[in-house]
Amino acid sequence: MLTLRSIERAGPTGEDVRAYPLSYYAATTPTFFNGAALDQDVQADACIIGGGYTGLGAALRLAEAGRSVVLLESGPVGWGASGRNGGQVHLGWNKDQAWLARRLGQDSARALWTMARTARDHLDRLIALDPDRCDFRPGLIHADHKPGYVAQTHEHVAFMRAEYGHDGLTPLDLADIRALVGSQAYFGGSLDAAGGHLHPLRLALAMARAARDAGAAIHPHSRATALAQDGAVWRVETPGGTVRAGQVLVATGGYAQGLVPAVDAHVLPINNFIATTVPLGAERAAALVAGEYTVSDSRFVVYYFRVTPDHRLLFGGGERYSYALPGNIAAFVRPHLLRVFPQLADVPIDHAWAGTLSITPHRLPHAAQVAPGLWSLSGFSGLGVVLAPWLGAEIGAAMAGLPSPALNLARRLPTPRFPGGTWLRWPTMAAAMTFYALRDRF
Repeated sequence: MLTLRSIERAGPTGEDVRAYPLSYYAATTPTFFNGAALDQDVQADACIIGGGYTGLGAALRLAEAGRSVVLLESGPVGWGASGRNGGQVHLGWNKDQAWLARRLGQDSARALWTMARTARDHLDRLIALDPDRCDFRPGLIHADHKPGYVAQTHEHVAFMRAEYGHDGLTPLDLADIRALVGSQAYFGGSLDAAGGHLHPLRLALAMARAARDAGAAIHPHSRATALAQDGAVWRVETPGGTVRAGQVLVATGGYAQGLVPAVDAHVLPINNFIATTVPLGAERAAALVAGEYTVSDSRFVVYYFRVTPDHRLLFGGGERYSYALPGNIAAFVRPHLLRVFPQLADVPIDHAWAGTLSITPHRLPHAAQVAPGLWSLSGFSGLGVVLAPWLGAEIGAAMAGLPSPALNLARRLPTPRFPGGTWLRWPTMAAAMTFYALRDRF
């Protein structure tokens, strides 16, 4: 029998999992997912550990394929990164098509672009599950924070339009970016009509309802405390009961805490921070970001922001490479926000929260079959809104015994071990990120 290390608490930060964090998303969600904790021993074809986009995507696909599936989540559904991220909708991968072609070959790069388009179409179908369409708004601006970056961005736009037919991607010069973003911090960039932003928690809840309607058993407040191979099946233990299943997916992202040690050296949990201002009024809010677009900038430690439907600025900025959270998250985010929008110095912050996501060395998802019947999928590195539900569905298809050429290609994505391995990857990454953060400022 192979026994993997137990989880001692729900998240790296030790947060209370009985309720959602005090985020803008939780405050603006009218109805939540009602489900009971697991309170008995059960058997199923598949067990999913993690109630975010990846796990819910897999559970939905397995249930639609007629497989019995049990999903376990430590807190409420969507409690982790899926319910508290920036809500940005990106088309593509964290490495551009030219990089992918150099590493994997032109045919694989083109296949990955097709996969990215398929994932984006899949997201549209999930958005349609929510009566309010998850507050989706189209249009994502990439904003260059250094003048020297603009030419590179425009070359990328020309390449994607000519070689991949991505006509929805357009260049922005200095006048364009200043007309769209009310900040002197940016010098050009691009606008992707296929991108956009949404309410991430509503998306997770819509997926959970769809999975339950398809037949999946979803148990919030059911922390997986141990995972063991027991003959031909896997045994997943929780405080209230045990699940025995032939197939298991660990889809806990940055909250795994050593449940599958073989994955740890490839995936690093980091903490990211978001704040929303008080309502600014329609006119003042529109002067910050026009056209209901969302913005993601060129910093290595990315700033991302948008105006909410109730005219607040939602701003993400700053990362920490440890489990510790700052005592005052609003005060932690404010200097980053004011670096872009100094005109908001007089504006109070209403909500501020942290979230733990998982990254890989090349910022590409890490998909692995760790052992027969045991799967792991994580490391979306900030692009999980589009990629996680779809790749979760693809790994669900594989768990159901269905063909998944897309998953086979995704498993070829380069996700090497972090320098220093499992234990030294934290200080190594912290040192590297300090260097890149300093480079962003000069």
